[in-house]
Amino acid sequence: MKPSTLLAAITFCLIPGSAPLKGQAADFVKIFDGATLDGWNAHDPSFWSIRDGAITGQSTPEHPCKSNQFMVWQGGELADFELKLKFRIVGNGQNSGVQFRSVFRPDGLAVGYQADIYQSGGYLGGVCDEIHSRKGPELLSANGKKTVIDATGKRTATDLGQTAKMKPPGEWNEYRILAQGHRIVLEINGVKSTDLTDMEEEHFDLSGFLGLQLRAGEPMTVQFKDIELKKL
Repeated sequence: MKPSTLLAAITFCLIPGSAPLKGQAADFVKIFDGATLDGWNAHDPSFWSIRDGAITGQSTPEHPCKSNQFMVWQGGELADFELKLKFRIVGNGQNSGVQFRSVFRPDGLAVGYQADIYQSGGYLGGVCDEIHSRKGPELLSANGKKTVIDATGKRTATDLGQTAKMKPPGEWNEYRILAQGHRIVLEINGVKSTDLTDMEEEHFDLSGFLGLQLRAGEPMTVQFKDIELKKL
């Protein structure tokens, strides 16, 4: 689904007058100040706070998360970019993700690419298509795979020869997301986890919005910090 088809659906997450990204195109720029949620917004802010110098999403038995929640960056759509951040997560299968080149619907749900976070296996460091409408699994390219999706939707996957792993609970993990044209490359803790080239007609997305996910389900806490962006 193209972002252009749902532009009217993202008004909840765009703050008028948001400051443009500063710095030259070749520079990494901090898009989270480590102390406030300035420049970020959520459909339901009650799940989000600043803790330990990090954007923190939390659900509890008293305040359950019944549908996926997102903290959305207010800097506008991104096309080609590189993003670096650190994350740590406990509970709910360590299930979360970073949404990018996406549309956010009026109900707060996201449509588009997600750099997945999971406790282990194919989803950790894989690229998913959140709320996808294409044929086949939502996991477009798994941890340890290089995947090419042709114009018809045919997927061809080969082994990268390595898989990314999560650090022990409580430790910070590093995520790197590179999106350039039809190619997306993800790294976790310095290991390339997946390499996707998506050419599927009517489904690939070349621009959209950035958001951090709190997953629906069991109680959990996810934190993101040291978020830096470079436009390409």
